[in-house]
Amino acid sequence: MKILGIDYGEKRIGLALSDAANIVAHSFRVLNRDRSGNWLEEIRIIVDENRIEKIVIGLPRNMNGSLGEKGREVLAFVKSLGKVINVPIVTWDERLTTISAEKMLLQADLSRKKRKGILDKLSASIILQNYLDSIVPDQKEKSKESNK
Repeated sequence: MKILGIDYGEKRIGLALSDAANIVAHSFRVLNRDRSGNWLEEIRIIVDENRIEKIVIGLPRNMNGSLGEKGREVLAFVKSLGKVINVPIVTWDERLTTISAEKMLLQADLSRKKRKGILDKLSASIILQNYLDSIVPDQKEKSKESNK
């Protein structure tokens, strides 16, 4: 089963894919949001082509856990996506994900222009990896033991 991770942003949508065993998330690509809404169709095609069986979308929450305007916007996106895609969609708390991704890219000493192109898909990868870690925490240990 493959899972698609999504970081929904104002201008761009970052995407990440899990491996077939749902152990590792990989940055995939970035879609540009525009008023046409073509990115919903692009996501549907990605789901079909990659045989995605679940989607995890980062849900921004305030530090106290409440939903703000951005969180409500993501929930509206989840509803719209659910109308064109027939796979389960779950939300995942994404507090501080973008900050973590920015720190990683700064440590990699990438230019501002390169960071801009990578940030959204790296954020999606972090969201998906956190989700994967929560659903299969002991699967990684089993994998390590079998490699010894």
